[in-house]
Amino acid sequence: MARRLLPAGLLCSLLAACTLGPDYVRPPITTPEEWRRAAADEASIANIPWWDLFQDEQLRDLITIALQENRDLKIAIERIEEARARYGISRSALYPEIDAQAVGGEIRFTDGSLTHTPDGSGGGRKTEIYNLGLGFSWEIDFFGRVRRANEAELASLLATQEARRAVAIALVAGVARAYVELRDLDRRLEIARRTLESRREYLGLARDRFEGGITPELDWRQAEAELHRVQSFVYEIEKSVEQKENEISYLLGHNPAAVIRGRPVDQQPIPPQVPAGLPAALLERRPDVRAAEQQLIAANARIGEAKALLYPRISLTGAYGSTSTDLDNLLEGPSSTWHFLAGIVQPIFNAGRNRRRVEVQESRQRQAVYEYEKTLLQALREVDDSLVALQKSGEQRDAQGHRVAAERKVLELSELRYRGGVAAYLEVLDAQRSLFNAEIDEVSSISEQVTSLIRLYSALGGGWPAESEPVEGEAEQGP
Repeated sequence: MARRLLPAGLLCSLLAACTLGPDYVRPPITTPEEWRRAAADEASIANIPWWDLFQDEQLRDLITIALQENRDLKIAIERIEEARARYGISRSALYPEIDAQAVGGEIRFTDGSLTHTPDGSGGGRKTEIYNLGLGFSWEIDFFGRVRRANEAELASLLATQEARRAVAIALVAGVARAYVELRDLDRRLEIARRTLESRREYLGLARDRFEGGITPELDWRQAEAELHRVQSFVYEIEKSVEQKENEISYLLGHNPAAVIRGRPVDQQPIPPQVPAGLPAALLERRPDVRAAEQQLIAANARIGEAKALLYPRISLTGAYGSTSTDLDNLLEGPSSTWHFLAGIVQPIFNAGRNRRRVEVQESRQRQAVYEYEKTLLQALREVDDSLVALQKSGEQRDAQGHRVAAERKVLELSELRYRGGVAAYLEVLDAQRSLFNAEIDEVSSISEQVTSLIRLYSALGGGWPAESEPVEGEAEQGP
């Protein structure tokens, strides 16, 4: 009768079990209804996959390679595997634990006491004993300690998945920015080399005019100094080009090497309208915001895990096996033994240690709330910064274009005055320097506009369609 009532009692206990600690509720977050420099709309550039946003085939190939070979991304993937294994360890505590055991040895009786002497030394009567059996133990999660621990580990696993997604998005943006910066340097180098050839022509002209007695030696030496200045600039850019190629190779997980080029920087497409979507959408799209929320969920669950330590822990233990003083009779029926026990442990006094554990977890939960709010504020700031950068860099690009056209006209007029003998070479030199600086600044403004678009795309959480989960195989989704 008792054997029948025991399982029923256990079932009732499990059904009546409770889970301590607060259930997670997303904290109230206030987001702006619209961006400062963009109207709120459901449409967002972040909904465009990266392989559709970037229209440079070579850039697409570089990103695809990076998603397959980058070491930071591989580390992030391994962290997911680690977190998944930790979650499996935590879940195992929900189930009974069964162990096989085997014992063999000798018991010696001396003066009425029991002494275990495996080496057979000592006096008195001795008896051999052998045991073979299965052990069983199970903690009944009556107050939800194990379940809250599982909840926390699952949230940590999801957080690592989001962290890996954040690494992938940052990698896509990083490769794209480095590539645009490389094409910017290529354009600067082209301008510098063309300018260097022009300076050589002017150096020859100034020398001829000096030797012909038309102009003083000062003009010749000024032209010579300007030639070497531009030559030094060329060397500086050549150094930067190779270093940028090495940076891209590092992002690709490759040894330093040359990088194949695609479109020039001034031919990288910029959409005429760049929708930013709704500010509130960052809660669901930005992986760092979602990871911060999962960490908050984990911290919230740890409170329940700590509170459960204040209450009794109920466990079941049992064993079944064979015990015999004769190894030959160990597996025979009469030698079988078994036991089944239930135990309960209630903390009485530990100098407030368990209550301090609860306070620790409650403090960590509040920290996680602030971290979540800070991450969202940072996301909103990054989007707004990128929006103003994109708008103003576009306006700056137009202004720099007009500046270059004006500086070319100034140089043309200065050259005519110099060749006509009504102006000193210093006037031409100033015009040359101004045009060179204007052309370099124009390239910088073009590069800044393209990189501002990339930063905005990354800040909005772009990279993959909203419904896709890039935990595995993003590289295969490319063109």
